[in-house]
Amino acid sequence: MLWVIGVTVLATGLTLVLLQNFKSAEKVMERKVEHRYAVSDPEFRREMSVLLGPAIVRGNQVTALQNGNEIFPAMLQAIRSAQTSITFETFIYWSGEIGEEFSQALSERARAGVPVSVIIDWVGSTRMEQSLLDSMQAAGVKLHRYRPLRWYNLGRMNNRTHRKLLVVDGRIGFTGGVGIADQWTGDGSDPEHWRDTHYRVEGPVVAEFQAAFNDNWIKTTGQVLNGPSYFPRLQKEGDMDAHVFVASPSGGSESMHLMYLLAIAAAETTIDLAASYFVPDRLLIKALIAARGRDVRVRILLPGPHTDSLTSKADWGELLHAGAEIHLYQPTMLHTKLLVIDAEFVSVGSTNFDMRSIRLNDEASLNVYSSDFATRMTAVFEADLLAAESYSLARWESRPLREKLSEKILLPIKSQL
Repeated sequence: MLWVIGVTVLATGLTLVLLQNFKSAEKVMERKVEHRYAVSDPEFRREMSVLLGPAIVRGNQVTALQNGNEIFPAMLQAIRSAQTSITFETFIYWSGEIGEEFSQALSERARAGVPVSVIIDWVGSTRMEQSLLDSMQAAGVKLHRYRPLRWYNLGRMNNRTHRKLLVVDGRIGFTGGVGIADQWTGDGSDPEHWRDTHYRVEGPVVAEFQAAFNDNWIKTTGQVLNGPSYFPRLQKEGDMDAHVFVASPSGGSESMHLMYLLAIAAAETTIDLAASYFVPDRLLIKALIAARGRDVRVRILLPGPHTDSLTSKADWGELLHAGAEIHLYQPTMLHTKLLVIDAEFVSVGSTNFDMRSIRLNDEASLNVYSSDFATRMTAVFEADLLAAESYSLARWESRPLREKLSEKILLPIKSQL
């Protein structure tokens, strides 16, 4: 009898610990944000910069890179050119050809005397062979796995770093959706090679990339990376205004949520959203429906038949009833994270449009305030729409009963794991 009690107590305790994984330490928004101004209004920038922070900085150049054929050569070229420092943080790093190529490039620079600091998520690197880790560390790369599983951190094992940040010499930054795995190589034209976008950035905002990396480097090592090797004086490189939002369960997650709510509430003509994982909460759904009430065109691009995660369609009906368009990308897994509003405002980075991403992960998003850049990203979005299939209200209403039951019971839990 005692052993039954003991097992019950142990199981109850473990359950309570695991439930801590789904708890946010911050206050949670309860009311929708009202439409008071447009994204082109100076008040929008003031609130984004002052109410939420960090500051919007001028003089940046952001270049969009499409799929592995463009993304990986640009990242590797930057790494191989490093002279003073490399900082790199990623969720996915798996063994394979591209993983080996990054390992060799980082190792070569470390052997040449360049300080190389790398954070790889413990969960995201489970398919990474130990020999790859060992070879980088032997070359002098300071490599740490983020939050490896220990008995004392079970309550936070679901809190992962999902950030994708690369900073070279404190002057060139990269962020976006790609992980270091062979799925991201190629041109995104077949199911084995994913569709994604990454961004090369120069200008003063790169210092905010470095600060975002430092945030988790301090958590992981207790050390601060500072000085001109990491934070050089940065000159104007372009004409784009931008800033970097970071989120984690210990601070900033509600600001990321509020950032999305403010941006959607400010929309007056268009909202274009590409999301690899789409699990919005009630406030985000209400915000999109309210935008439709203002006659804002809402287009949502999601993965179609090729996806690595099942998503609940339970809330799609409300959006479709309100006149929002939902499109499912057909050729391969769509892993892009892109929000474009009124051809003025663009948000990109690692953050998915779901509450796991916003409240449980460590994330980083780059917001760009530039009509020229927004126009270019709208063109990218519309090119992807040509390879997508429209999802109708009639199709939503006729989905099978088993799918409806799964959406209500299983998928909401699975989406958070």
